[in-house]
Amino acid sequence: MAEHEHVRVAVIGSGFGGLGAAVRLRREGITDFVVLERAGSVGGTWRDNSYPGCACDVPSHLYSFSFAPHPDWPRTFSGQRHIRAYLEHVTDLFGLRPHLRLDSEVKLMTWDNENLRWTIETTRGTLTADVVVSATGPLSDPKIPDVPGLDSFPGKVFHSARWDHDLDLRGKRVAVIGTGASAIQIVPAIQPQVGRLTLFQRTPPWVLPRVDRAISGAERWLHRRLPVTAQIRRGLLWGIRELQVQAFTKRPDELGLVEQLAKRNMARAIKDPALRARLTPDYRIGCKRILLSSTYYPALARPNVDVVGGLSEIRGSTAVAADGTEAEVDVIIFSTGFHVTDMPIAERVVGAEGITLAESWKNGMRALRGASAAGFPNWMTIIGPNTGLGNSSMILMIESQLSYMADYLRQLDVLGGRTALDARPAAVDAWNDRVQERMKRTVWSTGGCTSWYLDASGRNTTIWPGTTTEFRRATRRVDLAEYEVLRTPAPVSGPGAGPAGRKSGAAA
Repeated sequence: MAEHEHVRVAVIGSGFGGLGAAVRLRREGITDFVVLERAGSVGGTWRDNSYPGCACDVPSHLYSFSFAPHPDWPRTFSGQRHIRAYLEHVTDLFGLRPHLRLDSEVKLMTWDNENLRWTIETTRGTLTADVVVSATGPLSDPKIPDVPGLDSFPGKVFHSARWDHDLDLRGKRVAVIGTGASAIQIVPAIQPQVGRLTLFQRTPPWVLPRVDRAISGAERWLHRRLPVTAQIRRGLLWGIRELQVQAFTKRPDELGLVEQLAKRNMARAIKDPALRARLTPDYRIGCKRILLSSTYYPALARPNVDVVGGLSEIRGSTAVAADGTEAEVDVIIFSTGFHVTDMPIAERVVGAEGITLAESWKNGMRALRGASAAGFPNWMTIIGPNTGLGNSSMILMIESQLSYMADYLRQLDVLGGRTALDARPAAVDAWNDRVQERMKRTVWSTGGCTSWYLDASGRNTTIWPGTTTEFRRATRRVDLAEYEVLRTPAPVSGPGAGPAGRKSGAAA
């Protein structure tokens, strides 16, 4: 990038959130922006996660932008390869490549109180921006637990999001750590080729059948010729999930019937009563994300698979489970999730008071309407605190946040001059108090589990406790009363000149 480059908007990350932001900026007539990406290509989590069996658990026609429908999805639930190709297609379709700055990892972002702009230090140079849109996503930095003895393990160790494609697993003794959304796809994909697979399970998941099929040529032809049919399909998929939200957020007891379906799904494949007992969760379905697979349980029933307790330590090439079971292994694959409530990017953002976002969020992530953090002017996040979903497509939430971003930039234009908006602490508190009050009766709070939705203090700072329609309504417009307006002083001297970056009321 050019030395001392300045842009109006810097977008961080090129997954669905970052590319969506770039498209929305262009549609708003804004072309003075860059997309900073630490990797060498776009795709975000769908670039990083390329493990065997990787696929989406949201139907294809709902897991795509409303402004970039894709009539040629090959399956009802798309695999990683097709989703990544879709994001490359979006990049080309909307002419985003000139805005990309690949291999440009952000090292530090610092707010300049005097000039009301962000200074962004990257691995390829420094630039400044009036506004930063952080779209790094919560599933970008893998988490590997601190396991005693792991450093001395003589074999291969890697996280599922950093898959070692050069490693041949045929005949190997493999340990898979974790039983989340990635693990239930990896296990059936590698089970036929490995010599022995030991699954280290801390908590069993609820798993429903994955009703996946190829989308016929006739269906795709119809969606190409009559785009309204794809819109109807998307609308039906969305509507069904909107109706399901009440059970998750207000009436968790209604999920008992779904539990019975999950138990029947297990019973069809797992005949051993002891194994079935080990795989049956002791918490309400939905408390953790409900997983979809028609191959997971059959794989666990195979003779070369063992299911043991959570991993407690490594002794040389021996992996020891919490239940005392020992397994000799050649490869350890961690499928242990990501830094979601403690995102590393927060340590690289320094706000108006000279503290990092991580320090500001030390008691839990908090952001006005999931987007703006107090003390961090003109900084917005896509997929911020309490914007996640437990049963529908995150693309819906992303598009709502993009609308909020667009109106934020319009408000800056209306205010004129060198201006910034800083979320009022009282507004952030009021928003989060409402969210947490609604959270109390949800299945994520009452279901009896500990999930990655919760932070270190047990607060759910990840999930949105409502419908996507409610969130869209809440983020349609920026309410200036929720922000303080910062302005640079007029270029004059004398008794009337105020301090640089002074705050004024919303009506200023």
